[in-house]
Amino acid sequence: MKKDIIIPEVENVFLAAVQEWSDDFMEKVWYAYLVNDSDFDIDSVMVVSKAFGTIDGEMKKTSLLRHAFVQVPAVSVVKIEMIEKSVLVLNNEFMVTFFIGDKLYDKKFIFKADSINETATEEVPILFVEGVIVT
Repeated sequence: MKKDIIIPEVENVFLAAVQEWSDDFMEKVWYAYLVNDSDFDIDSVMVVSKAFGTIDGEMKKTSLLRHAFVQVPAVSVVKIEMIEKSVLVLNNEFMVTFFIGDKLYDKKFIFKADSINETATEEVPILFVEGVIVT
């Protein structure tokens, strides 16, 4: 039975962490974006995020955050959430599930601990700003 299940590969959909000025915090903060660089609209998008890892030898994890988007049009982006600076030292995991047509896709994206920083940035497609990309 398992051999009959076809799991399609996610292509041209990825996450990016982008640093932006926040008037609320009066400093630059990191935001996670979902980038749809495909030719297809993605529908019924569900994003579940968490952070986990060790700090000073002690295992830490955050609560789960859930986000839903009715549709992310082709060649567009959507802001998911702010990434609090205290969790940048942890692994930040985003589980993304969506439909293209009648096919269900899902992929786990992980920003490794300390990978979100200004020295690891590159130009993010569609946004045309510097950010950290995870595919």
